[in-house]
Amino acid sequence: MSNFRINFVSPSEDIAQAIKVIERSVAKIAIVVDKEDHLLGTITDGDIRRAILKGTVLSESVDTIMNTSPRIAHLGDDRGEIINIMRRNVCRHIPVLDNEGRIVKLETLQEFVDYNSHENFVVLMAGGQGKRLKPLTEFVPKPMLPVGGSPILELILRRFRDQGFSKFFISVNYLGHIIQNYFGDGKKWDVNIEYMCEKQQLGTGGALSLLPQRPKKPIIVMNGDILTKVDFRQLLEFHEEHKAQVTMCVRDHMVEIPFGVVDNDGHRIRRIREKPTQNFLVNAGVYVLEPDVLDLIPRDEFFDMPTLVDDLIKRGQHVCLFPLREYWIDIGRHDELDKAMTEFSAEFSDEVAENEND
Repeated sequence: MSNFRINFVSPSEDIAQAIKVIERSVAKIAIVVDKEDHLLGTITDGDIRRAILKGTVLSESVDTIMNTSPRIAHLGDDRGEIINIMRRNVCRHIPVLDNEGRIVKLETLQEFVDYNSHENFVVLMAGGQGKRLKPLTEFVPKPMLPVGGSPILELILRRFRDQGFSKFFISVNYLGHIIQNYFGDGKKWDVNIEYMCEKQQLGTGGALSLLPQRPKKPIIVMNGDILTKVDFRQLLEFHEEHKAQVTMCVRDHMVEIPFGVVDNDGHRIRRIREKPTQNFLVNAGVYVLEPDVLDLIPRDEFFDMPTLVDDLIKRGQHVCLFPLREYWIDIGRHDELDKAMTEFSAEFSDEVAENEND
């Protein structure tokens, strides 16, 4: 990888700069080096998301979150063995050092494996009635409401497709024929689409019991009324790295109390806090599931994804959080639809250009 230096950051730079380096880099890594290019550490997207969960602010320096003991190789090491190490450890890149500890190369698995193609199933939940968006949804299912000139569901599908996903299953119920007639088998978008037709409302989890075949790899499940700029490849890597049964995407949600909150000790007032805010992590409606999790889903019964997550936690299974730092909006109400329409051009300008060329 001849241009690996674009991945370099100094230990004094802030985490926000590391995010920019990762996002513009094909290798999706920031490499922390000193002035002589000696390797000090590495930062991946997963490192940043774990830091966010711990409450780390993006203005802190990168040396507070970098991995100071990354997997490395040395000049002269067998390249085939380096590739095998990356495959075994779900690792996309290994810095190659000279005898002085200076980085001279970045070996990436991407050079040998097509990371633009994924066999993972993508399940899009599009069976809801969209009651809060009436009268717009009287004759149009919510996922087919237009934003930026295209149905919400098409925008979701295009984003997955552009990241290398091609195997789609769409759950349909309310006005499902409109979705099926529009997307067909998916050939127009160079993907394959199959439909899971719910005879009754089965919820975000219950529809998975209708999958016509057993997946061999983790599957991504996403509500069909969400717009987000998350990189689903990074989500999958995070899931695999943490060996989770289920990974749930979450978002920060701030609630402002519109009153002065009184903290007390019995009958004594300790302090008054004027209009304090509280932050919560909320379900973002995007999940990754291991195939064997599907065995816990009852057939032809209403069953929501949060219920599945709760069941797994009670069983002592490993369930992970994936914090979204990218743009995300759940289009469930009129004000959210209006907001998505207003923000679309600015947030999804790249998709606008691709839609025009498609």
